[in-house]
Amino acid sequence: MKRITLTLAALAIAAPAYALVPINEEPTINNTLLQGFIGDAIDDNCSTIEARKLRALGELNKLRDYALSKGYTSAQVREFVTNKEEKARGKALAAEWLKERGAEPGNEAAYCKIGEEEIAKESLIGYLLRSTK
Repeated sequence: MKRITLTLAALAIAAPAYALVPINEEPTINNTLLQGFIGDAIDDNCSTIEARKLRALGELNKLRDYALSKGYTSAQVREFVTNKEEKARGKALAAEWLKERGAEPGNEAAYCKIGEEEIAKESLIGYLLRSTK
């Protein structure tokens, strides 16, 4: 019994001071990716708005650096951003966000309106988009 107690105590001391939430539950990472998915959906459904791909790449690099600074490994980050189920989940959340604001596939005007509003607000979504009007 004493040996088990000592082993548990040693493990507790060796454990990190904090435990990371799973990367797919980390709020900043998920919120930033959601905004990217929303921008992609607007780009795909509005002919007068384009994605700013270099800006998007820059934001992804910043997000990777953020994840690494929080303690996630490069392998965890890579696995998360290449996971097909996570990508599908992100797209579904983006579609839900857009639907709440009146945008559904086939309604180009709604996507364009939301995109123009986000550009005007200078939100992250808007930062990732360019109006070609």
